[in-house]
Amino acid sequence: MRVIAIDGPAGAGKSTIARALATRLKLQYLDTGAMYRAVTCAALQRNISVEDRELVAELARELILEVQRDNVLIDGVDVTAAIRTPEITAAVSAVAANSGVRAEMRARQRAWAVARGGGVIEGRDIGSVVFPDAELKLYLTASPRTRAQRRVAEFGGDVDEIEQAIAARDHFDSNRADSPLTTADGSIVVDTTGLGIDEVLAKIEALL
Repeated sequence: MRVIAIDGPAGAGKSTIARALATRLKLQYLDTGAMYRAVTCAALQRNISVEDRELVAELARELILEVQRDNVLIDGVDVTAAIRTPEITAAVSAVAANSGVRAEMRARQRAWAVARGGGVIEGRDIGSVVFPDAELKLYLTASPRTRAQRRVAEFGGDVDEIEQAIAARDHFDSNRADSPLTTADGSIVVDTTGLGIDEVLAKIEALL
């Protein structure tokens, strides 16, 4: 099984790089962040507080969740656009910190990789927890300002406000008790500040 693990904070370029790398390596691609966003979306749709740890964890175990390359489905309903709204972004950290949810998502992520013989998998704890023996473990990062500018270019908004939100989420994700955002042992840090997609891919391909 061939797994390339890509971790890093929001806006570091994980999704863009992981997708492109998967295409080049002819591997499947999985955005694990979309899984947590989908659980968050499902909870809000059902009027379940994301702070209700037991109910949210139970919901995560029951959901029929399909995360495809370009689409995310919950119980057969396409929520690709819905999981990227500011409302979901504001609430997802609480769901991602839920140990019951994380246990379920980790099991699904491992099953996904086994079924496909591996893949390029991106998230927050892929190299540190989910696949510690991955062939290559990368930690993509960039300056908070650069990450905010990328988010604005993609989704719109105020750069200063988004930079503050990114910094707050970094702090939350890095300090949660279960699977905090961290540079895994053996992981190679790639700073994408000021680099284009092809430049980052060239660095990664050289490592491979």
